[in-house]
This record gives sequence, structure tokens and C-alpha cells, in this order.
Amino acid sequence: MPVDALPYRYLAVDGPIGVGKTTLVEMLAQRFEGVKILEDVDNPFLEAFYRDRPGTAFQTELYFLLTRYKQQLDLTQEELFDPIRLADYTFAKSRLFAYLNLTDGDLMLFEKLYDLLEPQLSQPDLLIFLTADIDTCMARIHKRRRAIEQNISADYLGELIEAYNHHYYHYDGSPLLVVDSRNLDFEHKPTDFEELLHHISRQIRGTEYFVPARSA
Repeated sequence: MPVDALPYRYLAVDGPIGVGKTTLVEMLAQRFEGVKILEDVDNPFLEAFYRDRPGTAFQTELYFLLTRYKQQLDLTQEELFDPIRLADYTFAKSRLFAYLNLTDGDLMLFEKLYDLLEPQLSQPDLLIFLTADIDTCMARIHKRRRAIEQNISADYLGELIEAYNHHYYHYDGSPLLVVDSRNLDFEHKPTDFEELLHHISRQIRGTEYFVPARSA
């Protein structure tokens, strides 16, 4: 497949913690010589939040909101002949996590700021939503051994998966490809990756579902 085969200038991959977003973005960037926009995970409040320390949720979500905004704003400055840009999150992620983690009072303030920032940002030309169940995500979290993530509970992850599923069930902001990643391994099974590339190499419209040939 030639380097310029994908009919998109901005492609985003989204999904719950541990689903494999960054791995897929890195593989796509390598194949198509794209520019990676990877989420800044070095949030100074995140470890305390995972340890359930009082008062850290709003700090955590506000820090993520502003760093995501700064990164995403750069996408609005793209030129016609810039390389494809590939992000391992969407700006809407901030709202999903805020609704899970913030009190009503903090959420009201968060929403006011979110509503000021969001209209200034671009929507992706294609959004790939990776789905998986709790057990799959937990296994992948433990496998990658990020110390800061080892305190994530299965209950919290379950709530997050449900929030993502609800959000993308109603999503219509851009073309959407839903990918059930439970039995896929893009990194170690080349056929999985090549099948996905074949699917996204044509123009996707509306919402579509990726079903590997062996599952069809």
C-alpha cells in the first residue's frame, strides 16, 4: 500500500484505557509516515487521583483538558500538503472522564470551560473507536506495566467502558469505524493490521464496523 493511500488528513483513535490506542497510532504513523499526536500522560495529579486522594479529581481533569486543548489546537493549523496526523485520543475524552470523576459543582465549572474551548477544534476525518471488555483491558494494562495504572480497579474500568460505548453509540461528529479489539493483535499479528488498513483505505461514511475476514 503506498504511503499516501489513506484518504484522510486527520485520523484519531479512541477507546478506554488499555484498549491499544497508542500502539495502533504508532503503527499507522510508521506505515504512512504520519505525525503522531500522543496524549501527554505525565499529569502531575494523576497518581494521587488513582490513589483516591480527596480533591485531586478536578485538578487531574483540568490539567488534561488544557493540555489536550493545546495539542488539538495545533491541528487546526494544518496545511494542504502536511503529512497525515494521527492522534491517540479525542478532545471529547475530557468530558467523558469528567462526568465519571467530578462532583456536580466541579462538573459545572468544567463544562463552562469545555464549551468555550471545544468549538475552536477540528473534528477528525476518520475516528477509529477501539472496543474491548473489562478483562481484555485489564490484561493489557497489566502487561504494559505502567506503574501509575496498576491501581485502576475493574469497577472503574467497567464504568469507563460503558461511558465510551454510550458516547459512540450516539456519535455523529465524523465518520466512525468501530473495531472490536478483543481478538485482534495489530502489533503481533500482521494479518490483523493489514485487514484494518484495507478497510480504512477507502472512504468511510457514517458509522461502519470492522469485522476481520476470519470472523465474518
